[in-house]
Amino acid sequence: ELYSVYGDQAPSLTTVKRWSKLFREGREEIEDEELSGRPVTETTLDNIEEIRSIVNDDPHVTIAELQEHTGLSYGTVDRILSDHLELRKITARYIPKQLTDYQQNERLR
Repeated sequence: ELYSVYGDQAPSLTTVKRWSKLFREGREEIEDEELSGRPVTETTLDNIEEIRSIVNDDPHVTIAELQEHTGLSYGTVDRILSDHLELRKITARYIPKQLTDYQQNERLR
């Protein structure tokens, strides 16, 4: 019946069974319950800018040194460097992942 109304957007039979079980057990809300565990709160704009500033001042800085200076975990520092700042380590120096033609020529020179 759901498929005839919603087509490809219809939930699977497994999902419907799980929902049905939850509501039979007394659940009344349709929103998801809050998940346990630690929320990702370390990747803030302030932390991103702090790491950007440190790397701009010293491109030879290591993740361990960034951890010590900022108090962030290794994973958070690595995520900020690679995902947010789009940097990668080459010859012990952080550089942008995508170099312009001019930058590539300068690196070769």
